[in-house]
Parts: sequence; structure tokens; C-alpha cells
Amino acid sequence: MQERKNVVLLFSKLPEVGLVKTRLSVLKDGMFPPETACELYECMLLDVVEIIGSALVDLSAEAACDDDVRDAYELVISTTPAANAEPMRALFAEGEWPVVPTVIVDEGASFDEHYNHSFAQCWDMGADCILSMGADMPALTKADIRFGFEQLHRLSDVPGGGIVLAPDQEMGVSVIGWTRETDFSHDGVFYNQDGLTVLPAYIKKARLAGLPALWLPPIPDVDTMQDFIHNVTLVHALAYCADYDDICPPHRTAAKLIELGFDEIIVAPNDLRDPREHIDK
Repeated sequence: MQERKNVVLLFSKLPEVGLVKTRLSVLKDGMFPPETACELYECMLLDVVEIIGSALVDLSAEAACDDDVRDAYELVISTTPAANAEPMRALFAEGEWPVVPTVIVDEGASFDEHYNHSFAQCWDMGADCILSMGADMPALTKADIRFGFEQLHRLSDVPGGGIVLAPDQEMGVSVIGWTRETDFSHDGVFYNQDGLTVLPAYIKKARLAGLPALWLPPIPDVDTMQDFIHNVTLVHALAYCADYDDICPPHRTAAKLIELGFDEIIVAPNDLRDPREHIDK
């Protein structure tokens, strides 16, 4: 039986005050103290790890019934600098987790190089498919993980491989991945000097290389206050829907939002809409 190793690579900083989610804080143009922004990020990180782990448990159970390809799944967290690896492991040393993540350290002189180093380490660990994402996505669902690997597995037998990607809400990418046979990298993608944002930069690289790209549903992340407001509504909706569907809700983030007074979002009415006088009588 052929075994295929599938890795979810979570590219994540350690929650440290003043170094994470600064755009949500008064250090930049946000409204929260740096300590609160850090607490929010930690809640999102822990929730995302639990959501991914729950998805991998489900996928592993299904893989045990496959007679052709035995899929194995692993969660890897890549962080930096090296001193942050042990504190990152400590976050998951207590309590019950669906999957305990493996923690690695990425190095480089730029975001692109750090990300490339993370991928390289996963390939060296035997990965056949990598689905990578950040930890600031509390609206991530198990279904997103499942579909991401379904798309990657479609590419497993394609000569030369291919990429999968999910856009975020700001012309970027929230999930990116490819197969072992894919000759691809993150070079020139992040903070692109040509003015391209991340999504079109990845597509341009794939087009120039002649690689297929498979679409994943958009998943918003949380960088700005506008992102935060959007995700408040998503988090509370997911928490409610979890009572009626197979959803692992972002319960830590939901609880922190309520603690901060964000149990709902109210916006001012406006008239910036198409005319309705000919419709409404």
C-alpha cells in the first residue's frame, strides 16, 4: 500500500506583546492595548490549532478505510527565532489537543526565505503534500482543511505537480500549498517590489512556470481593525452554527470577544445602495 504524508504547515509567531497584531493596537492604527492584541492572537492561534487537529483526526479515520493509498496527516508549526520554539511547544504541553503539533524553526533574511525554509524542512521530513496557512484565521473550518487536501490530492498524480491557494479579503492569500513534485517557491511573493500583492504574485509565478493552480474558498484573516470587525461576525456565527453542524468552533476567540464587549457588531445605516423606489411600493 502506498503511503502519502500530508502536512498542515502553520506559519506562526509566538504570541508576544508588541510583536503580534500591532495593527490592532495603539502601536499602529488600532484601538487595543498591545497586551489585548496579543491575547487575541493567542486565542486565534489556539483555536486554529484545535480546528486543524480536529480536521486531521477526521481525515486520518477516513484514511484507515482506504485500500489504495494510506494517507497520514501531521500538523507542523514553524516559528522563529529559535528561542521561541520551546515556549511555542509549551502552549500545547498541557490540556487535551486533537493533534499535538511538531514545532520547527524557520530562518532567513526575508519573509520569503523564512517561508521557503519551512517548506524545505517539511519536505525533508517526508512530506508529499503541504497545505500552509497562518494562525490569524479564526473563521477557518474543518471543511477548509478537508477541501484543501482533496485539491492537493488531485495534483498528486499530475506530472510536475501544481499549487492550491485560498485568497484572503485583501488581495492576499490565506492558504497556499503544493505537492513534492512541484518546482515552486515563495521567492518574490511577499512584499513584492513590483507592486503586486500576494495573490496575483503567486498566480503570476504559476503562469510563468506553466503550473496548474486549484482554487480554495476564500478565508479571511485578521490584520486590520476592519478585518477584526468582519471576523467578529464570523466567529459568533460559527459558534452558533456549531450546535447544528460538524464544526469545531473558535470558542476561545469567541469568549475573548465577548469579554472585550464585542458580542455583536452594529453599523450605522446608510443610503449608498441602488435605487429601490421603482421596486418598493
